[in-house]
Amino acid sequence: MGLSLKGRIALIMLTGALLTVLGVLATAYHSLVDDFEQLYSQRQFNATVRAAEQVEQALALRQQTLESLSPQLSNGISMYPLAGLLARLERHSALQRLFPDGVMVFDANATAIAETTPVPGRLGTNYADRAHFKALMRTHEAVISHPIVGRTTGTPLVSFLSPILSDDGDLLGILGGVLNLAKTSILPEQRLTEALREGVNFRILDTENQVYVYNGRELASELQPLPPPGQDPLIDAALAGERLGVIERHGEKQWVYATTHLQQLGWLFVRALPHKQVVAPARAFFMRFAGISVLIGAGLALVAFWMAWSAMRPLEAMTRRIHTMASRAGNDQPLPETGVPELVRLARAFNRLTAERRALSQVKDDFVAVVSHELRTPLTSINGALRLVNSGVSGPLPQKTGELVELALRNGERLQHLINDLLDFSKLSTGKLELAPVPCCLNGLIDEAVTGNGPMAEEHEVTLRNAYGRPLPVVLDPLRVRQLLDNLISNAIKFSPAGGRVTVSVERPQGDRLRLIVSDQGGGIPEAFADRLFDRFAQAEHGTMRAVQGTGLGLAICKELVELMGGRIGFYNQGGAHLWIEWPAGTETGIGGASSEGHP
Repeated sequence: MGLSLKGRIALIMLTGALLTVLGVLATAYHSLVDDFEQLYSQRQFNATVRAAEQVEQALALRQQTLESLSPQLSNGISMYPLAGLLARLERHSALQRLFPDGVMVFDANATAIAETTPVPGRLGTNYADRAHFKALMRTHEAVISHPIVGRTTGTPLVSFLSPILSDDGDLLGILGGVLNLAKTSILPEQRLTEALREGVNFRILDTENQVYVYNGRELASELQPLPPPGQDPLIDAALAGERLGVIERHGEKQWVYATTHLQQLGWLFVRALPHKQVVAPARAFFMRFAGISVLIGAGLALVAFWMAWSAMRPLEAMTRRIHTMASRAGNDQPLPETGVPELVRLARAFNRLTAERRALSQVKDDFVAVVSHELRTPLTSINGALRLVNSGVSGPLPQKTGELVELALRNGERLQHLINDLLDFSKLSTGKLELAPVPCCLNGLIDEAVTGNGPMAEEHEVTLRNAYGRPLPVVLDPLRVRQLLDNLISNAIKFSPAGGRVTVSVERPQGDRLRLIVSDQGGGIPEAFADRLFDRFAQAEHGTMRAVQGTGLGLAICKELVELMGGRIGFYNQGGAHLWIEWPAGTETGIGGASSEGHP
């Protein structure tokens, strides 16, 4: 069974609200992630610039210290003797802090002649072949080397050189400081600690020599070359010259990074955060935002759903009214013309249809009543004359003539019965039928009905039986109770098989209820016909001889009469059809009926 119009409208509204919320959430999430990526990229860049500035300042401080000390190691003509050199170096306490791995003095040929921190084999070693020594000897200017491997220590280090010049500008010697990268970090310890705590991947690259100055994990005891292209996407992105951005690998975002370049030494500073760590705050914020959005969306959807439900409620009421009007005559009250314009127009059209239906029904009822009433009087005379002729009052009839008279009499009586049914149903429909309840015995009425339907039962080879037990005094209209019994018994006879039995019984299902049951031994009432059993002109066996033997009004009249008496009528199948009538039992005489005067 498909969804109702109201359900479909509600579903469309709920689906639209859900899709709208999902669309807004998806757009908001991507925008939020993009904003956080840009924000953290800029933060990484700023932090990288600050780190590079700190390193540059530290390097410049070390270089300036050497440059300020180198003129004090000569008298303008020649360098002081070895003892004098060491004495002057020891007086500068800052040298030990700035160069924890030692300060050295070289002669004009770049041979080590003095050192503050003794290293076996270093004194007397010549370094003239080193690139930074060559640059100083050529320019007579201070130099800072790229990361190199110590000739005697075998460890990675950075060498600071400052020339010792004569008053004439001749090179007398060289003052050098050593920074062992395996023991001392280029970056301040506080900066490294913060980076590790925050999960930052921080590296310093020597792009000219393609080695690490700092590999981001620990101080190495040897120079580490940069990984080959394609192995480390972070190094590849940094060397590609992109200052900041997001690194993806295999379709997944991995790093948010930034770089800056230290021009003096050709060092590249790289700082990166895992992408998951960057978007974690965005996701947390998004989840709160999504929860609020879902609540708001659900609230709007419920409001829309309620509005749709309210708007469609008159249509549902209209549908119920139409069903009621179709199933029960007299329930064609006009619908209220309120609500949305479409429903107002529909209610107006329905009310117009109802008014026309009421007028047509009234015309039909009046026509049936007039025609039936006008036909009953002459038909009564015709039937009376046929009975007299058939009884032989006018003399004996030839056989053929007698058969024709009997046939005419039977059809006249059937027509009389049909007219009586039409008149009764017309009065019941218009509320003009009145009851005349009097004290009587239900047993006697049942006996009369069984006796009266005996000829019909013999014709159909059916046995009639009553099983009511003790006397049942009641207060009701005996004429209408007899009419009920005749309709039910004749109906049971017509649908009983030859040799079957029709039983009339009375029982008390409850102390204050009295039930009269007429049962047969036929095939029962078909399930498909059950809902229409008490409708007017309804018959269960269309197209058969039995179907044309009745008017189709008998059970409809029974239903109207029983309800007029304050009772109920129904049926059940159990070895045949069982039609029952149930009345409330009276306090004194059995059954209380509606009080009125006279017969119809």
